[in-house]
Amino acid sequence: MATRPAAEIHVAVPPLSAERQVTWPKRTKARLANGLEVVLAESHTFPKFHGELFLRSGNAAIQRSPGLAEMTAAVVRTGTALRTSRQLEEDLRRLGADLSSHAGADNSAIAFAGLSELAEPLLQLVNELAREAAFPVPEFERERRQKLEEVKLDRTQPGFLAGERLRKVLFGAHPYAQVAPTEEQVAAYKRDDLLTTYHDFYTPENALLLMVGDFDSAAMLQTIEKVFGTWSGKQPVTPPAPEPAKPRGRHVHLVHVPGAVQAQILAGCRAITRKHPDWIKLGLTNSLYGGAFNSRLVMNIREDKGYTYSPRSSVHPLRQYGYFSVSAAVRNDVVAASLTEIFYELDKLRSLPVPDPELADARNYVSGVFSLGLATQDGLLSQLATVALNDLPDDYLETYRERVRALMPDDLLSAARKYLDSSNLQIVVVGDRTQIEPQAALFGDLDVYDAHGKRL
Repeated sequence: MATRPAAEIHVAVPPLSAERQVTWPKRTKARLANGLEVVLAESHTFPKFHGELFLRSGNAAIQRSPGLAEMTAAVVRTGTALRTSRQLEEDLRRLGADLSSHAGADNSAIAFAGLSELAEPLLQLVNELAREAAFPVPEFERERRQKLEEVKLDRTQPGFLAGERLRKVLFGAHPYAQVAPTEEQVAAYKRDDLLTTYHDFYTPENALLLMVGDFDSAAMLQTIEKVFGTWSGKQPVTPPAPEPAKPRGRHVHLVHVPGAVQAQILAGCRAITRKHPDWIKLGLTNSLYGGAFNSRLVMNIREDKGYTYSPRSSVHPLRQYGYFSVSAAVRNDVVAASLTEIFYELDKLRSLPVPDPELADARNYVSGVFSLGLATQDGLLSQLATVALNDLPDDYLETYRERVRALMPDDLLSAARKYLDSSNLQIVVVGDRTQIEPQAALFGDLDVYDAHGKRL
């Protein structure tokens, strides 16, 4: 029996089904007498819960030395006045629970998850870490040695070097310019530095406790009051930060890595924070440009020209300021060609309205990604944390998809013109200058640095 050649077989893509309604969980907001803010969301899909104790201070709040909030968070996890590091691990295993701690530019946090029936003992453990962390000397020294190795390794990673240079260019003297400490700064860390950071930041007036899971909110609030009610401490005083830089005109910042076989491109400009009324417009605009796998930039320099495997653009919302960036790791011989296409797609988006079918696809993508993020307890917690930590309206999540679908071509055109600042985009290229400097210099005045930030 004859069969049709494979090339002649056409499979129709089925149409999208109607968007499903989201059943929003019951949410409870409260503030304890000591200032601790509490947000609870019931999710009864399975007998577990996820939680996070946020402290509204991070690395940017410590101007005396970069990375101290991150180091403090790492050592907080290593024991309390009542439990050694080993006892802590054994108790977590006994409870069937997970616990981690971390810090970024604007926040520090203790994250945890466990069985609903064992919520109180896990919360007691979190309470100990927030109030009575011991900062054992051996654990501090171990974490410091690990951090030293980490910062050494970072200096060999093109992506890190590009991100570090771009932040310095965009933020200048502001603490957001510092993405990581140097080896010398880590070597100079003292245990007392961490204790000072801990006592300043880990206070109930500076904290938000957010939990999502299989529990009754009224009963859980009573448990939280019982566990955390006697915690005390005031809001930390954060010194005013210097104004960030305002770079004007395109400028190229080349980080020289001798012998590099490819180049890392990262370009960016200052943008807005989540609290800005245009945030959702900018998010959808970014999705069209390079924030999705079927975006214009991906279709151009990955699918059509094969210059790179994973080009991407992003909007980064820090608390005080935001920034936009576009990145691609490319062959040395196509640095100029890649930058040309990056700017071509950027300027096209700033010049012409987005066709309706393309806009509809982008709306579906952004709305779908948002919906997927609500499918798990952990994902819902992340979305609720975004609202609470950024002081967004209470109905922000409920109305998000509706506001995405209301955006029209003119909205995206105005967002691109306002925030994708092509004429002032700062360009960072990391690679072997002997291979890429003549190409990079075509796009603006050029400065050259080594991997440690020293101007060459």
